[in-house]
Amino acid sequence: MRQPAVRLLRLSQVPYAELLALQERWLRRLQAETGTEAGALLLCEPAGPVYTAGLRGGLTSEEATRLRALGADVRAIGRGGLATFHGPGQLLCHPVLDLRLLGLRLRAHVAALEACAVRLCELQGLPGARARPPPYTGVWLGERKICAIGVRCGRHITSHGLALNCSTDLTWFEHIVPCGLVGTGVTSLSKELQRHVTVDEVIPHFLEAFKETYKCTLISEDSPS
Repeated sequence: MRQPAVRLLRLSQVPYAELLALQERWLRRLQAETGTEAGALLLCEPAGPVYTAGLRGGLTSEEATRLRALGADVRAIGRGGLATFHGPGQLLCHPVLDLRLLGLRLRAHVAALEACAVRLCELQGLPGARARPPPYTGVWLGERKICAIGVRCGRHITSHGLALNCSTDLTWFEHIVPCGLVGTGVTSLSKELQRHVTVDEVIPHFLEAFKETYKCTLISEDSPS
């Protein structure tokens, strides 16, 4: 059986707002296509620090003001979950997909994202990475979270996705309670492997894991559309 084709758009290091704008264009495109195109995989590294609050909130107006004073952008966005941080040294993956063409339901899509992050960690030499049951979303190494996951789905079309810490400055997380989970920590590939791991280094492993998990082919596009 022929595998569905997903467009691959690698944005390198860009402002978070640029990723959101491209995501919105692909959402409109898939909604207009009515089930004829599987969608796109958007990958980037944030160019600057930004805190995001999901549909369940996570940041008061006073907290948002305090975080902006640190030099970070603060945004309320439409994904699931609470507050988290995005910044340089982090791989952001936003699959904008028509789940019907991939034969997936939303819960299976979230599990597939977790599986991609776990596989990436394994390929980087960290076999202990695991997804955990609710309320512990994302991927963990013991009590340390290495990958956050928050998605949105409407009319079978997904947006947002995962953020995996490669060489992220983890001190930014100290100013919030990441994902509302008190008493847990965050980590990165660089911290765990005791060497500098760039976003560019891990992307080939991530793409390998994505193709295996979603049973799709990836078609590279040179420029956003």
